[in-house]
Amino acid sequence: MRKITQLWKYLFADFFSAALAWLVFNGLRYYEVADYDDIQSFSSFMHYPRVLSVQIIMPFFWLILHYYSGYYNKPLEKSRLSEFFVTLQTVVIGTVIIFFAVLLNRMPEYFHLYYKQFFILLLCMFVFTYFFRVLITNQATKKIRRGEWTIKALILGCGEKALSIKKLLSKQTDALGYSIVGFVDTNSVCSSQNKVLEDPVGKLEDLDSLIREFKIEELIIAIDTEEDKVLLNLLYSLYQFKLPVKLPITYTKILTGGVKIKTITGLPLIDVTDNNFSEAEKNIKLSLDKLFSIIILILLSPVYLYLLIRVKMDSSGPVFLKQERIGYMGKPFDIYKFRSMKENAEKEGPLLSAGEEDPRVTKFGRYMRKYRLDELPQFWNVLTGDMSIVGPRPERKYYIDRIVEQAPYYYLLHNVRPGITSWGMVRYGYASAVDQMIERMQYDILYYENMSLLLDLKILIYTVKTILTGKGI
Repeated sequence: MRKITQLWKYLFADFFSAALAWLVFNGLRYYEVADYDDIQSFSSFMHYPRVLSVQIIMPFFWLILHYYSGYYNKPLEKSRLSEFFVTLQTVVIGTVIIFFAVLLNRMPEYFHLYYKQFFILLLCMFVFTYFFRVLITNQATKKIRRGEWTIKALILGCGEKALSIKKLLSKQTDALGYSIVGFVDTNSVCSSQNKVLEDPVGKLEDLDSLIREFKIEELIIAIDTEEDKVLLNLLYSLYQFKLPVKLPITYTKILTGGVKIKTITGLPLIDVTDNNFSEAEKNIKLSLDKLFSIIILILLSPVYLYLLIRVKMDSSGPVFLKQERIGYMGKPFDIYKFRSMKENAEKEGPLLSAGEEDPRVTKFGRYMRKYRLDELPQFWNVLTGDMSIVGPRPERKYYIDRIVEQAPYYYLLHNVRPGITSWGMVRYGYASAVDQMIERMQYDILYYENMSLLLDLKILIYTVKTILTGKGI
């Protein structure tokens, strides 16, 4: 609740500051242009249709820009220093856009006025926006220091490490603090010899009810073991709860690298359910995914119709194949494809494709797979938010269970939305055995550690090349 309340405070403050800054800017601009345009009063200047309409639109423009800066993603995790740089960066970008789209629209002899107005607008927007943001952040910081705002968390573990983590989290900082509800006995690594004096509030199998009962917001792992497999299997089991899962920084040796430190003021915990995209990139990627999917679904509708008819004519059975896959944060979802195999191809259980020699693949199905046309219905999955255009390919739970036995760090890939195309699909292609899936996964792990919008663009370019050259199989 406090997260939503804080978000609305920042939204209202940004809206008000944008409206106020633009009004002040118009007041200063009036005195600059009045001599040139013979405007009699500020009131008449503000009632010009163009001036009035921009005054109304401008606050909404800034809210959209602030959203794409990622500022609203974590309203409770703010600092004055980070706010300074995020606000400055966004204001500079926004002012440049406004300068060329709104202000710079007259003859060259007015240019000396426009460049002066650019810096006036930049100053007004930054001062008002940052001032109101700092007021809200300062109020939040005071509540954090007084212990009024805390994160309700459970520590998974019951040994010395768990106790030391609790003591560490009890220290007062300017970052959002923790209210440790208690310890959870993790069974396989908790024994009577290493339990802390305080009794656990429950066992691992009770975690679901504990989260609901105590309204838990985060899970912190602090088990006394050096066995990577035990730790990773525990991590993998926690995705179902859809909560941030944090590890002490000393555990990060189990990660494959690529951990970005996003703050130097917080406690030494790493959120292993977060990915390496910045908050701005997350918002931009999500919007581009949905926009591009809408365009594809509309423009390629004749292609969809053609494929639908051909699949129906090629063999008996449904046109679309629907399979359950495991997606973002371990959430199951139904993936859609044009059916490229004979009906009941997996009546004896899940089987991976054997490539060009697979007898289950239909004649037209082989053609679709060669050019990746069978994947086209997945743009609907992107539009509904289950998938992204670029990201690790989603797998079925049947195969995930087998992959995790050999490569438990597979769980990292659930920190991002799965994709229609991926680095693994571009560089490796289809896999016909679990060992090959693990080999292909190395590329997806590499993608995870180097995620960026630029890398997504490169993968898309290579995907188009793969489609045009017919190297899909």
